[in-house]
Amino acid sequence: MFTNFTATPGDNNSRNGSMKAQMDFMEGDDEFLGSKIGVEYMDYIHPHWRQYRAPSAYQHFVLGIIYGIILFMGILGNLLVLIPFFSIKALRSPSNLFVANLAIFDTLMMSKLPMFVVNSVYEGQYFGKVGCDLYGLVGSYSGMGAAITNSAIAFDRYRTIAKPLDGRLSMKTALGLVVGTWIWATPFSILPFFEIWSRYAPEGYLTTCSFDYMTEGQSTQIFTIVIFCWAYVIPLLMIALFYSNILSHVREHEKMLKEQAKRMNVKSLSQNEEKSAEIRIAKVAISIVFLFICGWTPYALVAIIGCFGDRRLMTPTFSMFPAIACKTVACIDPWIYAINHPRFRTEIQKKMPCLRILQKKKNSKASENKSAVSEVTVIKSETA
Repeated sequence: MFTNFTATPGDNNSRNGSMKAQMDFMEGDDEFLGSKIGVEYMDYIHPHWRQYRAPSAYQHFVLGIIYGIILFMGILGNLLVLIPFFSIKALRSPSNLFVANLAIFDTLMMSKLPMFVVNSVYEGQYFGKVGCDLYGLVGSYSGMGAAITNSAIAFDRYRTIAKPLDGRLSMKTALGLVVGTWIWATPFSILPFFEIWSRYAPEGYLTTCSFDYMTEGQSTQIFTIVIFCWAYVIPLLMIALFYSNILSHVREHEKMLKEQAKRMNVKSLSQNEEKSAEIRIAKVAISIVFLFICGWTPYALVAIIGCFGDRRLMTPTFSMFPAIACKTVACIDPWIYAINHPRFRTEIQKKMPCLRILQKKKNSKASENKSAVSEVTVIKSETA
């Protein structure tokens, strides 16, 4: 079903480079990428990668350091979400269930990093095909699951802010949506794993694995387009839609207060505080959308370029940046969603007094949060 290389009119240079790299490999030249990969596994290494020289040891070392920092910060942040959620009954609300689910997906992403470090030391796939398939499977579940969970969080916030009286989700509904996020991530995680449609293959420095977007053929192109829409476009549109509706609702609420103040012949009804609330919600909305775009656009672009574009841009080093970006997002997510969450922050400070630095931010805005009944309603709805 899969072939590593198919000659096309515009691929002469790539073909010549690939053939030369394979000849050097057969002669035992260990300076080329993939030279430490077992011969029985070479069919999964696209010839495009084998035309490049192997990265220097310091490049693997730098990546290992970066991934080590991401691993530490990501595990710490996600544990600060999961431990309070499962140990404190008061935190187990429908809204917080989505945050905990996101932390589980992000923890899955972090669980791949030790395997990456081993592969970097080995300068190849130390665990072979099984390790590559598991690496790709975990990454697919965590990436697509986190993306659609971000959409669920946006939906929940829209409901609670736009309809504070009757819009809150029940725990049963929230559980159903959480199960739905896992179902959403399943088809395009399982299909490549069993090689029913596409497969997982090494990429970049050949120390990471993702779905195969390099193999020539219509099947690969269709799969790439479908997963691009499923895992990136649809969640992004949903996130943008719900947060834009939140901002629209806040603006309408502010307009209503101004009209009411005019009828009462007063200058304003906590207009400054309402404006402050709008600005804070706008910042959250923009940061969430920006984070999602920064984290997953590089991977989406690499997949599209590898499948449809000019592969001369696809150097091994260039192809490693998207992996760093998506793992960085998995590291930052808990700090945005939970560490800035009033209830989570309070419980974390109780359990870990050493994190009192988080209290400063809370105290600095205390006077702001005590005014305007309408603002309290908005913020309470958002953080409940």
